[in-house]
Amino acid sequence: MRVLSSLLLVFLMAACASTQRATERSEWTKGAMVAAADPRAVEAGLEVLRRGGHAVDAAIAVHAVLGLVEPQSSGLGGGAFMVVYERATGEITVFDGRETAPMAAGPDLFLRPDGEPMDFVSAWQSGLSVGVPGQVALYHAGHERFGQVAWESLFDDAISLAEEGFVVSPRLADLLANERLRQFMRLDDEDQPAALYFYPGGEPLKAGDRRSNLAYGRTLRAVASDGPAAFYEGPLAAAMVRAAEAGEDGGALSFADLASYEVIERDALCGPFRTYRICSAPPPSSGGVTQVAILGLYDRLLSSADQSGEETVLISWVEAQRLAYADRDHYVADPDFVTVPAADLIDPAYLDVRAGEAGPRDATPPPGDPRKRSLCQASAGPAPQRTRPPPAGARAPPPRPPPAPHRPRPRAGAGGPRSAPPPAADRC
Repeated sequence: MRVLSSLLLVFLMAACASTQRATERSEWTKGAMVAAADPRAVEAGLEVLRRGGHAVDAAIAVHAVLGLVEPQSSGLGGGAFMVVYERATGEITVFDGRETAPMAAGPDLFLRPDGEPMDFVSAWQSGLSVGVPGQVALYHAGHERFGQVAWESLFDDAISLAEEGFVVSPRLADLLANERLRQFMRLDDEDQPAALYFYPGGEPLKAGDRRSNLAYGRTLRAVASDGPAAFYEGPLAAAMVRAAEAGEDGGALSFADLASYEVIERDALCGPFRTYRICSAPPPSSGGVTQVAILGLYDRLLSSADQSGEETVLISWVEAQRLAYADRDHYVADPDFVTVPAADLIDPAYLDVRAGEAGPRDATPPPGDPRKRSLCQASAGPAPQRTRPPPAGARAPPPRPPPAPHRPRPRAGAGGPRSAPPPAADRC
């Protein structure tokens, strides 16, 4: 579990309607496409589509392969958000499969007995940082709603690669050989099971090496056969709990935490960009807020620049990210526990103000104040909506049922505002 906590990042899976379903509803004739970080994952997704699968089926197959061939970026031990767009109806569904903190977690989780906070690396590399993985439950929730091919078939390619071996990519090899990262990730510690896998004979895997992962294959076979119960109950759950408890800084992950995990359905967060409408996952993901804010800020910074050219484009793009991430770090957290002004942070009127707050390039920008939105709207009127109309002939989405009630649970890694919002400026 220490290995999982150090390797796994939240993965955002976005999927549109399948070719088969879209053809039935609106004469879709454009074929299909899969985009992923590794060609073996792409091929797994394409094979599912060729068999008549929905894009969600393909996304599950893609991600199961990615968890094997690029474990530094995603995998079964992490969480995810799934955004599904049905072209024929315009309906967007968001599944929140973010990791959750153990029920025993409290505000003192990362404090030493003397009240001092643990340093980041020590906390990150300990069982205290382990939450309940949401990935497998998310797979199942998406397949239950949209799946068109058999559940067990979605893992075929990943299982074959795990059992027969896959060729190590340059990207994975470069990461394992990076001396700076090795100091922090501790994957090559002799007492870590990962050392034998990633550093056979004490040396990092090289690009072109062939590596099998029989344990991953067994896990996928169990999930394919028995569904999420194979992961959240039984021997796999017991192994996760033992690993999280081990060591000097063992965590509090329990069987009850694993057994009670639930995927939450949330409304998509959407905002305008030129003639488009950008939709993504809402908090506790920062994706929706940050993506829309960066694009909106970039347009405003670029249009207000004194000069044109490649350097101006680059500076505007970097500055848009700096401003958006300052807001993201300050405001975005778990909405079950913290009020997140997500809609205000991507409001065009606020972005008009925020773009004017770009500061010196060698200084870290402070968070903005979305309350300025009301000041600008009062002085300039409502901002025009720059959204793209729905496709011709598209039906309005049906009313969405209210999300099923759920027990609020702390999200792993979800913080909150560390201070009160900054005072509103006296200009727009």
